[in-house]
Amino acid sequence: MNRVDQPRPPFAMGKREFVTMMAMLQALQALAIDAMLPALGVMAQELNAATDNDRQLVVGVFLLGIGAGSLVPGTLADRFGRRPLVLVTLAFYVIPMVACAFVQDFDTLLGLRLVQALGCSGLAVLPAAIIRDRFDGDQMARQQSLVSVVFMTVPMLAPALGQGIMALLGWRWIFGAMGVLGVMMAVWVWVRLPETLDPQGRHAIRIEAIAVSMAKVVTTRESIGYVLASTLMMSAIWGYLNSSQQLLAEGFGAGDAFPYVFGAIIGGMIVANLINARIVNRFGARRVSQTGIFAFIAVALVQVYFACQPNQTLWQFSAIMCVNMGLVGFMGANFISIALQPFGKSSGIAASVQAFLRLVIGSLIGAAIGQAYDGTARPLAFSLLACGCMALVLVLFSERGRLFRRVNPARAARPPDIAA
Repeated sequence: MNRVDQPRPPFAMGKREFVTMMAMLQALQALAIDAMLPALGVMAQELNAATDNDRQLVVGVFLLGIGAGSLVPGTLADRFGRRPLVLVTLAFYVIPMVACAFVQDFDTLLGLRLVQALGCSGLAVLPAAIIRDRFDGDQMARQQSLVSVVFMTVPMLAPALGQGIMALLGWRWIFGAMGVLGVMMAVWVWVRLPETLDPQGRHAIRIEAIAVSMAKVVTTRESIGYVLASTLMMSAIWGYLNSSQQLLAEGFGAGDAFPYVFGAIIGGMIVANLINARIVNRFGARRVSQTGIFAFIAVALVQVYFACQPNQTLWQFSAIMCVNMGLVGFMGANFISIALQPFGKSSGIAASVQAFLRLVIGSLIGAAIGQAYDGTARPLAFSLLACGCMALVLVLFSERGRLFRRVNPARAARPPDIAA
């Protein structure tokens, strides 16, 4: 069902603006990570971080905080609506971001990053719930892919933006610039975003019912395998993200070219999401994403081979990593839409629980992969292969061993909607 095409009040948005807004809401968190990457070394040195790998905590703590806080926004959004929660979340994004610009020690910076992540965790949850309010099945996968195209353009450009700001004004102004962008997004949401939650779909906040609902999200077999599979894909990518500045700029000697190499690798995801948006309605989210898993494993084997060679070059690593990132693009949006499909009326709670699992588990595994950095690409390469193989097992679990099916969401047997 496509509710965007139904009659709308005057302030409602068309599809293009809707997709762009959802993408930019998600992209704020990516900016809070990727724009900092070129400054991590200088930041850690100036604020007296204990070890070289501690610089990764500026990213790792933020990711962990987003995951830990993501259980709350969806539940509140199912009760009070999506729009108010988006505005509150943006306030929690802006205020700690500005405070980070004035810190004088590394531990305070990490503390503020954690507070910010906990408060703005809704940016990882609410856009998916809003899209689920308006779209269903493969249509949702298509819209999520279009969102991802815009969303992924931001981290592609963010390191260059951060490096430019740092060169002109210093690293503290990176936080200031991100705060200004947060304010601009809040104004846009306030003026243009209509409430997407059906008034009849609002749920009272009852702890016992919420606990039951969350348990159902975790125990729905058709969903949970895809949630955990996407978690492993995110873990591998975040392991790369955590160590990317050290691996590319220092290990492979990219130096000042780091933002451009990083952006080119991310470009694989943008291309994949554009292709996915065009083909998912024809072939189905399951067929596309399951094919992507097998291709990802094959490419990861190639990455392991080159990583074990004595003189792997930057260009060998970057080319293969770009393909791997692209293949994740064929899985991410599709996995999310498949996992949310059984939970139409309570997509807020479902999105929160699923985001919690993806972000908390993913950030912990990703941090471990990053901390394993030893000056080479070997730890990352083996992690990509392991995550791909385990993701395939989890998808097989959810599909009861039957791959490449196409399920019609209108006819498919699905568990009863959760109700809080």
